[in-house]
Amino acid sequence: MKTKTIILSALAMTTLHVSAQQISAKHEVIDCGNVAYETPVTVKFELKNSGHNALQINKVRTSCGCTSVDYPKNSIPAGDSFTLSATYDAQQMGHFLKDIGIYSNASDKPFFLSIRGVVVEEVVDFSGNYPYTLADIRSDLNNIEFDDVNRGDRPMQKIHIMNNSSQPLSPTVMHLPAYLSANVSPTTIMPGRQGTISIILDSKKLRDYGLTQTSVYLGMFPGDKVSPEKEIPVSAVLLPAFTEMTETQLANAPQVRLSEENLHFKMNGKSKKTESITIENVGRSDLDISSLQMFTTGLKVKLNKTRLLPNETATLKITVDSKALRGARTKPRVLMITNDPEKSKVVINIDVN
Repeated sequence: MKTKTIILSALAMTTLHVSAQQISAKHEVIDCGNVAYETPVTVKFELKNSGHNALQINKVRTSCGCTSVDYPKNSIPAGDSFTLSATYDAQQMGHFLKDIGIYSNASDKPFFLSIRGVVVEEVVDFSGNYPYTLADIRSDLNNIEFDDVNRGDRPMQKIHIMNNSSQPLSPTVMHLPAYLSANVSPTTIMPGRQGTISIILDSKKLRDYGLTQTSVYLGMFPGDKVSPEKEIPVSAVLLPAFTEMTETQLANAPQVRLSEENLHFKMNGKSKKTESITIENVGRSDLDISSLQMFTTGLKVKLNKTRLLPNETATLKITVDSKALRGARTKPRVLMITNDPEKSKVVINIDVN
């Protein structure tokens, strides 16, 4: 059987034990990505004795007999690096997570490492294109949008990536806010090989309804520096909930109607231009416009009123700055959040010629 080997190249070291002998690891968890059934996968953990005295590994235990390990039997001088190899036999289909405990004179407790991945019948590479560049990585996306999110949802978006450099990379997603988490699989991507970034949104941690925007950055290794070429804008639209409304309340609810939801701007050589939209409340109670936001720079909005009585109208003016729009990664749009239970989210699309 062929053995797949993953070599770590990350630079950051994580220290767990404070004693005369210390074990530190570039990665405590290695994600193998997709592994072919009955094709053993071998990972190499790069470790170091970060203490002041010699380190002696007494024994290494694994969470099951399906994982075998190879490690130094001799003492490891202070400051020296060493490698522990672990091989998983891939005899069972599906997700796997295998723990490895290192027992040594560094601590009374074991130092734990883990390998994880998914055993599949056949490893199939992503067949799409990689039109975007994030430093040394090519990707199929360079921004993430979570649309129509309800409180409590945990949606996930994936970015397919390829190592476009001549060196192994250990990509990591940096500057994640509290409401986002991310995973890169596999942990290390060899030159010309593919991987996946999974970004998960925890909607419970979003503060406000409407649009929330941030930027995360794709480092080529843990501890990499932030730069514009590594930026991934992320937006999320959290919708208000109307599940508690009675049938009577729904029958008497406000109802929003727009004269246009797609605006076409013909600039004719001008750098700025303004168009107007009429907003009408055709419902039976007051319409509240609680949020009015832009997905991109280069847009300005002005609304003459945010509360409309039944049959009342308001005017929304949208100004486009074509120069500022040139660098936008996402399509220019205006988002409006209302208390209309049938149309709480209104998106006005902007087309600039």
